Amino acid sequence: MVRRDPWRKFVSQLGLSCCLGLACVLTPCSIQAGEVLQRVLQSHKLRTCIWPGYYSISYRSPRTQQLSGIDIDLAKAFAHDLGVTLEFIETTYARLIDDLSQDRCDVAMFGIAVTPERQARLSFSSAYLQSGIYALVSRSSRVIKTWADIDQPGVRVAIPATSFMTPIVSSWLRKAQAVPLQLQQSYELELESGRVDVFMVDFPFSQYLLANTDWVRRLSPPKPLAAMPYAYAVKPGDEAWLQRLNEFVSAIKADGRLATAANKNGLAEIMVRH
Repeated sequence: MVRRDPWRKFVSQLGLSCCLGLACVLTPCSIQAGEVLQRVLQSHKLRTCIWPGYYSISYRSPRTQQLSGIDIDLAKAFAHDLGVTLEFIETTYARLIDDLSQDRCDVAMFGIAVTPERQARLSFSSAYLQSGIYALVSRSSRVIKTWADIDQPGVRVAIPATSFMTPIVSSWLRKAQAVPLQLQQSYELELESGRVDVFMVDFPFSQYLLANTDWVRRLSPPKPLAAMPYAYAVKPGDEAWLQRLNEFVSAIKADGRLATAANKNGLAEIMVRH
């Protein structure tokens, strides 16, 4: 929970009052406060959707139950800038659109890939991360030594079944077999047991296995494969809220908070700097 700064709260509420047409000469407001921004400021709470299974992004430790990751840090920063408290709402990729459209949360902050399908139903901030697709293999693998070994006959290529990567990798493969894995399956067990030869992941997810095992190595493609921007999502139709979110993204790029959070969480390599 983020401690609320009384002065920030006062300024935020003052600006909101101006937007609502109340007498105000101290704080100019050229755009009327949107529905979500008004609700956030009046309730003094920012409800932020996260998926707590995304290592280095928004991850809940099974051992400590503590949340960590770049978007845990930056959600706290956004709430601080707004002068409100912060509440995390757990969601999944399958529920994300409904949770935003039905106002269960005000914003989704967990490294959401900006796909055409999601753009049709959500509004996105400017990108702050960008990741292509990488490969994780066992250091002892006799099948996969280089990236060129992946798309070969008899190779079993695992991909998360619900990820944006699934159709991309499936269409990229010509000779190897795609093996979609469900979230409840242990990806590392499938790889370590040899039931699959390689596991295709984005950069943040690869950080989990690299940090928690000593038998995995990461392969990068010779040129980026399906580099995808990652951004924050809100329900469509509220331009004032989207504008305020973009102001925050611009601010953290300019003042170094994005770089600090990216470095802390091992994501500097995929940070969008401008």
